[in-house]
Amino acid sequence: MDGLPDGDAAPSEAIGRAKQALRARCRRVRDELGDSRRAQASERICERIREWSAFRSATVVFTYLPMRGDVDLRPLLDEASRIRWAIPRVVEAPTPHLLFHAYQRDHLILHRFGMPEPDPGAPLITPDQADLILVPGLAFDWSGFRIGYGGGYYDRLLAQHGHAMALGICYQALLLDEIPHEAHDVPVGHLVTEACGVILGRGVA
Repeated sequence: MDGLPDGDAAPSEAIGRAKQALRARCRRVRDELGDSRRAQASERICERIREWSAFRSATVVFTYLPMRGDVDLRPLLDEASRIRWAIPRVVEAPTPHLLFHAYQRDHLILHRFGMPEPDPGAPLITPDQADLILVPGLAFDWSGFRIGYGGGYYDRLLAQHGHAMALGICYQALLLDEIPHEAHDVPVGHLVTEACGVILGRGVA
C-alpha cells in the first residue's frame, strides 16, 4: 500500500492507527452514556455476573477497580465475602505488567494514572491461582477481542492466566461487531453486558 513502509511493520502500524481512532470513538460513546446510564448498566451487569454459574463456584477472582467510566463492579466485592478477591497493581519495570494483590478495602493507594491500587505490601496472588478474571475494556467485539487504554497489560495477563476463565466486562453500547487485532492480542472466552448477560465469545471453539 502506498505510503506505508515495507515488511511486517506496515500492517501493524495500520492496525495501531485503527485502534487509536477506535479508542477515541469509544471514549466518546462511553462519555455520552452519562453517569446515570452507566450506573444502571453497571448494576445490571453485576446482577448478570451473580447469576453466572462460573462466578458462583469461583473461590479466587481477579477483578479491577473502576476508573474513567469503567463498568463498576465494586458491589460484587462488598457482597461476595466467600471469594478471595485480587486487584491489579501496575508495575513498570523491568517490563510493564500487572501484579495482583489481595483486595483490602482500607489499604488502597492512588496510582499516578488516577486509579486506586492495592498496597504493594498486600499478599500477592498469582494468575495460576485464579478461577476467574474479570477483564475491563473500553469496548469488546463478539469474538472477545478488546480495546483497552493502549498499555497491553491485560494481553500479557491473559497470555499466562492458566486455567482461569476470562470474562470481558462491557456496556452493551460498546459491544462491537469487530475490533482490529494482531497476533499478540488475546481474546476473552466470555463476555457480559447489561442486555445480553454472559455470552460465549464467537472466537472460542
